Amino acid sequence: MTIPSHGYPLAAAVSPRLQVMDSADSTNATLLTQALDDPASLPHLSTIVTSDQRKGRGRLDRAWVAPAGSALAVSVLLRSEAISLADRGWIPLVAGGAMTRAVAGQLDGLDVRLKWPNDVLVGGLKISGILAEVVTGDAQAVVVGAGVNTRMTAAELPVPTATSFAALTRDVDEDRLLAEYLTALRDAVAALAVGGEGAARVKQEVRDACATVGAAVSVSLPDGASLVGRADEIDEDGRLVVVAAGVRHVVSAGDVVHVR
Repeated sequence: MTIPSHGYPLAAAVSPRLQVMDSADSTNATLLTQALDDPASLPHLSTIVTSDQRKGRGRLDRAWVAPAGSALAVSVLLRSEAISLADRGWIPLVAGGAMTRAVAGQLDGLDVRLKWPNDVLVGGLKISGILAEVVTGDAQAVVVGAGVNTRMTAAELPVPTATSFAALTRDVDEDRLLAEYLTALRDAVAALAVGGEGAARVKQEVRDACATVGAAVSVSLPDGASLVGRADEIDEDGRLVVVAAGVRHVVSAGDVVHVR
């Protein structure tokens, strides 16, 4: 196991409730159940973390599985009642921006960017993915789960488009990574709640970090259709605007591939 013997003191100083699990089927599923069963015990920014997740899930209900000790799985409960309905669609994006910042903080000299809506890429290869889920019966409570490839060797990477700190021959301080992610996530969500210039600033930070904007893309849409064009912008609702054959298409959900 790679959980530090002393726990995660830096992260614990940020989260009001940090639960470290030796292993979990899914940190998201665990936190969603806890939030449903005993919401009063889970304040904003309550967090579960493990380095041994057995049945993780990604976007589009894909399985996310990693050898024990090779990746960090973290789920955070966000209380979003202070965020306007119009801005709640930005929660997964600012989570991706927060993780991009945390990863970049330990990878000096490497190109760390965001792929819409919230994958973190290093040199174009995925090192982290994020899945946001609303708590059943409480639309104002959102669980944001993230997986980060930490000690996964190059041979253990599931696909050629993935990478890890180990594959990049870089050490990772997991406590620092988690603390910086939680801090950036906390601050971005607070800015969305305040609105105005603060919300505009964090949205622009996401846009600036996003490698998808301006790139040629292929988008697999939820209905099975595909869209090939150029990503033009992230609109005010956090949706990706793709121009294909001169027509602007607004994408609120889909699997994006950067076309080289």
